[in-house]
Amino acid sequence: MRRLNVLRRPTITEKSMIKTSSGSYTFEVEHHTSKGQIKRAVEAAFGVTVIAVNTAKASGKTHRVGKFRHTVRTHDRKKAVIKLKEGQKIEVFETKS
Repeated sequence: MRRLNVLRRPTITEKSMIKTSSGSYTFEVEHHTSKGQIKRAVEAAFGVTVIAVNTAKASGKTHRVGKFRHTVRTHDRKKAVIKLKEGQKIEVFETKS
């Protein structure tokens, strides 16, 4: 799998933004990637040193929508929480205060 295709998008939530101060960043990643592939992709994309990668899978939910109440299902997701070496940061997540 190509390194650019591993990371889908950063997860910008209140909880994930609080964790950035301690050097942990959250990304949504492709479903079938390993922790090693995620580590190499983050190091190549942002030029940082990754210490740890924790992953979690979340199943999609079903909803009833429309006039005839068709059932649709949201996509399954996989997220990765990346811990960086002390003193390093990813500029994409930093906010202006």
